[in-house]
Amino acid sequence: MKITRNADSVSTTGPADWFTGRVRIDAPFATEAPARVSGATVTFEPGARTAWHTHPLGQTVIVTSGLGRAQQDGGPVEEIRPGDIVWFPPGARHWHGAAPDHAMTHIAIAEADESGKVVDWLEQVSDADYRG
Repeated sequence: MKITRNADSVSTTGPADWFTGRVRIDAPFATEAPARVSGATVTFEPGARTAWHTHPLGQTVIVTSGLGRAQQDGGPVEEIRPGDIVWFPPGARHWHGAAPDHAMTHIAIAEADESGKVVDWLEQVSDADYRG
């Protein structure tokens, strides 16, 4: 058993290449081989969001607080709320983030493929795409 204490983890700012707006990343975790799961708690300030991205083995997002938005390429922008669980299939181009006037926190979980890759970051989400 391994316990990672919250006090042992330092908050980091989401990199501008991967996010629009103010984003805080807390409690990142990664399992040890042969397991390949990793994730973090991510807090988006109002209007903040990820860039478009894909995950080779998919991603699960569990909304823990606030009000957010998510979109898979080609689909509508969906509102997401606490308790909602969003699954993005392997290779699906998507983004997620806060609503325009509300912050949102979620736990993001993804699995690395055989090469160790977890995510492919793409271009920023335009304001038009964000508004839907």
